[in-house]
Amino acid sequence: MNAITPIGEHLREWRQRRRMSQLDLALEAEISARHLSFLETGRSTPSREMILHLAEQLEVPPRERNVLLVSAGYAPMFPERGLDDPALAAARAAIDQVLEGHKPFPAFAIDRRWNIVASNAALPQMYEGVAPHLLAAPMNGLRLSLHPEGLAPRIVNLAEWRAHLLARVRQQVDLTAAPALVELQAELASYPAPRAATHHPAAFRDPGVIVPFVIRVGEATLSFFSTTMVFGTPVDITLSELAVESFFPADAETAARVRAMAG
Repeated sequence: MNAITPIGEHLREWRQRRRMSQLDLALEAEISARHLSFLETGRSTPSREMILHLAEQLEVPPRERNVLLVSAGYAPMFPERGLDDPALAAARAAIDQVLEGHKPFPAFAIDRRWNIVASNAALPQMYEGVAPHLLAAPMNGLRLSLHPEGLAPRIVNLAEWRAHLLARVRQQVDLTAAPALVELQAELASYPAPRAATHHPAAFRDPGVIVPFVIRVGEATLSFFSTTMVFGTPVDITLSELAVESFFPADAETAARVRAMAG
């Protein structure tokens, strides 16, 4: 049986991950630095309310807040339901409505590990030639994009898009410290990297505005930009880790070509 890490060690690790001193966190939490020091060293035991209060200041995700509570001997607070659970029916209906309404352009619901849990199945031509194992469930959006047997060979600005996706994963690792994301990050970094960034003229002129996703689909070169939607103030782990990634045409030509393909 694995020993449970003491709550004080967890708090210290999260504080250091957020690059905060004890004084910084104490000020944010409106407690004394001495009290915080006692909590981190185990000289004092935090109440359930204090754990949740500190977790809020440290922006600890709900899944990890449960870990903090359990390490201090309290019951976990945040449930984790499947997306098909009746309790999440309204949320699932909202996701489906957003996905369906975004057609004919691609949109996906992804979990924290970047697994695609729902899709509007738009632009199926984009996946022609992708290795079957990358399309098997659970289909991972990052693996699908960057794997040499996935979309990568047809992404015109692969170096730029790859750097963008790897940066997003690094940010998630910093935020959550999730082992599965750490493993995924290492896997993605091991894929062959293009030698230099390339920019397609149909993409945004100023690369500082937004990073485009430019891909060859058949005889066409399509350019998209993406937006991410998340649920506000979720108390369910599944919803807190869910995001809807929607791709919009970056130019009129892409919009016209995608509509023609769908028609």
